[in-house]
Amino acid sequence: MTHVLDTIPAAQAAGPAAARRPWAGLALPLALLGPSLVFLALFTYWPVAEVVWDATHEVTRRGTRFVGLANFAALFADPTFQRALLNNALYAVGTVVPSLVLALAFALALNGAGRVRALMRAVFFLPVMIPLVAAAALFLFLFLPGIGLIDHHLARLGLNGANWLGDPDLALAAITVLTVWKNAGYYMLFILAGLQAIPDEAKEAALLDGAGPWQRLLYVTLPALRPTFAFVGVIALLNAVTQVDHVFVLTKGGPSDATKLLLFYIYEQAAERYDAGRAAAATVVTLGLLAALTALSLSRSQGPEAAR
Repeated sequence: MTHVLDTIPAAQAAGPAAARRPWAGLALPLALLGPSLVFLALFTYWPVAEVVWDATHEVTRRGTRFVGLANFAALFADPTFQRALLNNALYAVGTVVPSLVLALAFALALNGAGRVRALMRAVFFLPVMIPLVAAAALFLFLFLPGIGLIDHHLARLGLNGANWLGDPDLALAAITVLTVWKNAGYYMLFILAGLQAIPDEAKEAALLDGAGPWQRLLYVTLPALRPTFAFVGVIALLNAVTQVDHVFVLTKGGPSDATKLLLFYIYEQAAERYDAGRAAAATVVTLGLLAALTALSLSRSQGPEAAR
């Protein structure tokens, strides 16, 4: 029989050899992660690096010339970009907040078993299944001045309609309504999952303490949903910046740049004006804003403990 002490010298002898090969245990994980890392490098990291390169260079007839931060200076001096930045900020606030509030209301009303609730969940989720271009075409018939469904029903009530997509004061609100209608059901699914993950013990303890519906919502449900809202909030912010198909269909950035969002501005600079440097600079600024807002949202979702 081999004594336990007899294995100690062998282990000590293997120790320095293992220390001299720190990458020996990483061979299998790297092999398994290799395909994913290759795809990330080709389709994520390389495009980001190329955008940063383009943002600091200018393409001329003589070739590529390094210009440093000149593209960013020209970008922030462009009134059209300033308008697009403001429009996107208003659009983000106008879509994220109402969408999350409606999603929470839907989730609270439809949380639980039952055929009616299951049917209503499917109805509220149905707009998510419609492509954004098709949804924009549908809303185009609603917003048509004079003959659209909205103006038709307003006329039956004796009210005057409006040029919903042609009025600079109303156009951004019109596409905001479309976005809220399209995304609220999608966010509802995440909040439903968060509601079902709340322990029953917390709800029962609140009932035993005599807490009413509003008190249970404020002190039990909403704190438990904080990580869910942080995750959904990040998705909503990404959608507010990356969803631009409806702008192409409904307004094409007009009227008077009232609905020109950041992504539409980037497309316009790259595909119509062939200014790759300014388009890349706008892309870098947009990515930086998204990264900052995402980090802020995720840090606040952890509550006071995250700051310690």
